[in-house]
Amino acid sequence: MALLATGCTPDSATSTPDDVVDQGYQSGDGSTTTWAAGDRSGPLELSGTDFAGTAQDVADWRGEVVVLNTWYANCPPCRAEAPDLAALSADYAADGVQLLGINRTDDAGTAQAFERQFEVPYPSLADSDGAAIAALQGTVPVNAVPTTIVLDREGKVAGRILGLADPSTLRSMVDELLAEAPTP
Repeated sequence: MALLATGCTPDSATSTPDDVVDQGYQSGDGSTTTWAAGDRSGPLELSGTDFAGTAQDVADWRGEVVVLNTWYANCPPCRAEAPDLAALSADYAADGVQLLGINRTDDAGTAQAFERQFEVPYPSLADSDGAAIAALQGTVPVNAVPTTIVLDREGKVAGRILGLADPSTLRSMVDELLAEAPTP
């Protein structure tokens, strides 16, 4: 199913949603796509270095549910969902859920200031070369920033939210994946 949405981009020529009025941005529409276990693509191969200089690889988290979130510091919807993602990370840490941000726009100082401001407890890839986004595009389209992608325990793409992620929708997606029987 192809979904089209424009991400947070300065100087958008189209109408602007109410959450970003007069800021020159257009976010995704919050639309959600999920895939049944037999229809999932992957496993997703995604690795890189976070803003603290630590190597990150989603393959290290096979057996756990992984939530990926594209963002950048000056994106209004990214700022709006940051507290919910931080809470999700804290609430589900003991349940085997990992979060990883992906930021291809900001330098380390800007990204780390955002992480401190919003008390983000999980790492974010410094994706200035676009490799992480390219890896995602090969598996699931990323048509907006923010985009949230949820991987099942096998590392397969199970769901995607374009734009601001509704916390209850995202938690439902995670809960459903946690309830799936692990593959032997």
